[in-house]
Amino acid sequence: MIDKDSAIETVMRKLKKIQVGDGLDLRTYKRDRSVVIMRTGEDSFTVIEDGFCKESFSVDFKGLKKILKKLVKVEFPRSNKIRVYEVGGDGVGPHPKM
Repeated sequence: MIDKDSAIETVMRKLKKIQVGDGLDLRTYKRDRSVVIMRTGEDSFTVIEDGFCKESFSVDFKGLKKILKKLVKVEFPRSNKIRVYEVGGDGVGPHPKM
């Protein structure tokens, strides 16, 4: 779990190092809402919002920070901590890392 205040910087740092096909799953403490970020190419990401709204976005690395700020504000309004899971492209599912 990471602090909400430092979540965007931490996620952006992790996404720079992640391989194509892998991603991160951000969830609330109760795990009822999530934002999944999958790396689909060298500079392309798919962001899937599953909570208050259900949407999908395709962005590059530059546009990712802006979308993450918006989604964290909408999906985690009263959360102080955010769960971060690494999601593999092998279909195994989320693997808790923090």
